[in-house]
Amino acid sequence: MQNKNKKERLVTLYETLCSMQTPLECKRFLEDLCTETELQSMAQRLHAAKMLLDGKTYVQVIEDTGLSSATVSRISKCVQFGKGYSRLK
Repeated sequence: MQNKNKKERLVTLYETLCSMQTPLECKRFLEDLCTETELQSMAQRLHAAKMLLDGKTYVQVIEDTGLSSATVSRISKCVQFGKGYSRLK
């Protein structure tokens, strides 16, 4: 039952994010929902994904973002095999 509630809460989050009409509306929502550190972390990961999609090496991404090699590896796997970063191409 608890897993069902977790999934329902995630669906609610996704639906809420999709309902945003403008970048400003999304910004205000995310600033209320997340800490500044959480937002910066998400932005940093997105930047790393874009760099990998642009053909940058792990070393270049790590140097530019300050992310750990483990995090860059995880992002790389998501870029290669996931579905979420396909919009960045």
